[in-house]
Amino acid sequence: MYLAAILLLMLVLPLASVAVEATQSPGAPDVMALIGKWFTFWAVGIRLFSAGAMQSLRPQFTAQSIFDLKDQGALAVVREVGFGNLAIGALGLASLIKPEWVVPAAIVGGLYYGLAGLGHLARPNRNFKEQTALVSDLLIFLLLAAFVGTSSL
Repeated sequence: MYLAAILLLMLVLPLASVAVEATQSPGAPDVMALIGKWFTFWAVGIRLFSAGAMQSLRPQFTAQSIFDLKDQGALAVVREVGFGNLAIGALGLASLIKPEWVVPAAIVGGLYYGLAGLGHLARPNRNFKEQTALVSDLLIFLLLAAFVGTSSL
């Protein structure tokens, strides 16, 4: 279920959205702008907002199934991370309504994913879910960095 959610929110749905909008656009679409728009909406907006909701409401999922933490004290920290994910995710969601927020949302979300990916990389004994998070975090970081690097700020 976790892998399916990651693949849908961070690959399949953004690519489908890019493809649909590109085919609907008159003339030659700006593919990088569409990539930025839709990956920011899905990977930053939907993914981080939903992760934040889960971490805030059920912190034990992240603590136990991703980080193998059994200590109940970790739940408060995971809940706080969830609040941050809700905030970043809200910016990503709003970027669909306010197009001028796409680049700022991509910067904030991309930095979050890059730093989270490095955090996962630093942990030597990763389980499958954390390894999945590591790979998806770093790939989204690179994609959003490429988008931001090619956009006119």
